[in-house]
Amino acid sequence: MIPGLDGLRAISVLSVIIFHVDGFLFGFGWLGVQFFFVLSGFLITSILLRMKEKLPSKKYFYKFYGRRILRIFPLYYFYLLIILILVWLAKFPFLEPFRVELQTVVRPQLPYTFFYVYDFFYASSKYQPTAFLTHFWSLSVEEQFYIVWPMLILLTPKRKVKSLFLVTVILGPVCRYITYIIYENQIFPFLLPNSYLAILALPFSHIDAFAMGAYVSQFRITKPRMQLIIMAGLVPLLGYLSQYLAAGIIDINTLGYEFKMFTAYKFVWGYSLVNYLFALILYNVYQRKLFVRVLEHVILRYIGKISYGMYVYHVAIIYIIRKIIPFDISSPFYHVQFYLIVVLITIIISSLSFHLLEKPIINLKDKFFSLNPGRSEPYQEKI
Repeated sequence: MIPGLDGLRAISVLSVIIFHVDGFLFGFGWLGVQFFFVLSGFLITSILLRMKEKLPSKKYFYKFYGRRILRIFPLYYFYLLIILILVWLAKFPFLEPFRVELQTVVRPQLPYTFFYVYDFFYASSKYQPTAFLTHFWSLSVEEQFYIVWPMLILLTPKRKVKSLFLVTVILGPVCRYITYIIYENQIFPFLLPNSYLAILALPFSHIDAFAMGAYVSQFRITKPRMQLIIMAGLVPLLGYLSQYLAAGIIDINTLGYEFKMFTAYKFVWGYSLVNYLFALILYNVYQRKLFVRVLEHVILRYIGKISYGMYVYHVAIIYIIRKIIPFDISSPFYHVQFYLIVVLITIIISSLSFHLLEKPIINLKDKFFSLNPGRSEPYQEKI
């Protein structure tokens, strides 16, 4: 167990939830997803490099994917099964508020989620938002990372691993700019007309996030605390300045990084800056134990443990609560009240899911796909 990481997971998932509750008041909460990408690169790379040293290639893939499947698939497909059942039952009166969406929007999109290609559908002209599935684009990006990255790690000689990470970091903004050109010129008829949304969804856009997490898991950073202090000030400063110069406004609630990063070409450089800031936070927590006392608070640790379930369930919970519970939106306490109710219900459902479904299956990993890793750090498989 790496002290502090569950706390970081908790902060990230709570930020994403409050963004989905009200993106106007907490406009930078969506960046919690970006943190999870950096964290995935950090943890998975350490696991893969250790497995590469200890296992032949056949067992390397067999055990890695066996453990990933037991961790990710049960909850993922359980949720999709629930949605599939709701689609089948949509004609019944108790689902009347959701009938049209379930039958006309959700049903045609389900096949893309089953095969973890929802991010590509999200970036196509056929995409329609739905609270039941929309957030699954990021889970598709993660899964595609798990498919490609193990092969790259296995094929890259140990002396070239650093170069692999650095090249991938450079390719991130390049891929985002190429994607922008392709979408802006509508080179293919099936492309989503919103290039910024497509950039957000496609896996190529986030390769530098995974690579930066990978880098800080293996290599030292010079003066990490000083870098973190500088970047913590520089990142929002550049964000606000670019907003003002490009649009004549400063959106305080976004920290300068609005959803989809559509001002001042931030879709090219903004993701990279934010990714590096998150990588620095991870490095300081892991190597320097910065913020660990706060991050190890029992509540944050618990929320971090169930954060996967919270992410999977929360958007649908928000949508359903809005539909069935009348709220006085004119009340000055509306946003706080609604957020607390959403978080409480999400924690309850995710806790039940974790203890009744996920944990019993997670416990099978060492029985069927044992690694005997030796040291515990930075070996941690909770993402």
